[in-house]
Amino acid sequence: MIRVLLADDEHLVRKAIATLLGLEPDVEVVAEVARGDLVAAAVLEHRPDVVVLDIEMPGMDGLSVAETLPGHAVLMLTSFGRPGHLRRALAAGVRGFIPKDASADELATAIRKVHAGGRYLDPEMAASAMMAGESPLTERERGALALAAQGASVAEIAAALHLTQGTVRNYLSNAITKLGATNRITAIRSAQQKGWL
Repeated sequence: MIRVLLADDEHLVRKAIATLLGLEPDVEVVAEVARGDLVAAAVLEHRPDVVVLDIEMPGMDGLSVAETLPGHAVLMLTSFGRPGHLRRALAAGVRGFIPKDASADELATAIRKVHAGGRYLDPEMAASAMMAGESPLTERERGALALAAQGASVAEIAAALHLTQGTVRNYLSNAITKLGATNRITAIRSAQQKGWL
């Protein structure tokens, strides 16, 4: 029996997935959590063979959770097939990446493959990631843009990153240029759509 921990903040989606997986003869959902910051404790308590994570969750997003689970078989389940998310997931050691609109059979197949030590990548998502390429943003530019996306002012970003306001303006300007955007808002939108923020 493949023991699965399911983490998704959408109650109906999580319950539907758990029910469908429960119909599989070799899969058992041993735990369900609705927040990313509850996954680590659930993994320790239930010792699942495969951890299925949604990307967008309160407390801690699924990508950040995956980075805290080295050595565990992790499968990302997402509505957001953004290229940057796939690259970050693979860098964190995630073995599978599948859209939420996949069939129950496809999800079960992905779980089995990940459990067996293989990889399962949705072909559409993999193609998008390859076409989008790497993020052109440096870590500092990404950090400044991420704080700007949260509504932080230049002064607040400078204080949070321990930089001068001029340096922050330069990072934001560089990010806007690299993303081919016309302003900070369109740069944020572009980076988010590609999963780089």
